[in-house]
Amino acid sequence: MKLSLYEIEKSQLEVVEQLIENCGELTAEIEELLKINAENLTTKGTNYGFIIKQLTSECGIIDAEIDRLSDLKKSRTKSIERLKNSLTVAMQLFGVDKIESPVLKISFRASESVEIDDVDSIPAEYMVTKTTTAPDKVKLKAAIKAGELTIGAHIQVNQNLQIK
Repeated sequence: MKLSLYEIEKSQLEVVEQLIENCGELTAEIEELLKINAENLTTKGTNYGFIIKQLTSECGIIDAEIDRLSDLKKSRTKSIERLKNSLTVAMQLFGVDKIESPVLKISFRASESVEIDDVDSIPAEYMVTKTTTAPDKVKLKAAIKAGELTIGAHIQVNQNLQIK
């Protein structure tokens, strides 16, 4: 009899209800139902564990592929910049503003950007102040454990599933 974790959970609750209806008396029938549910849970839990390990392994492979593709993209981006720079220098050297062929057109486009020569000489009205403040969780944890801090933060104990 194969049950999903949801079904095991549901049948476990039903067994608990039966136990409550019998005023807490553990009959042989209820004990057998509890045993079957525990066995099913162990089997299902083990199967889930294997699936989680497999998916975790696949995530590692995917991360490695993402890193490989990211490196490949960086390499291609650098090549693009070098080629653009070489073409720009050559066009400027020969005084050519436009190259046209039946399949593509290459030309310069004017753009504007603001370059800062001396930050200190810029008036305050043209400045933007950015401030970021965040709690230091490492210091907070140490202070709470030492009994120095009792308000504004607390240590939360979590149960993290571990599969080995």
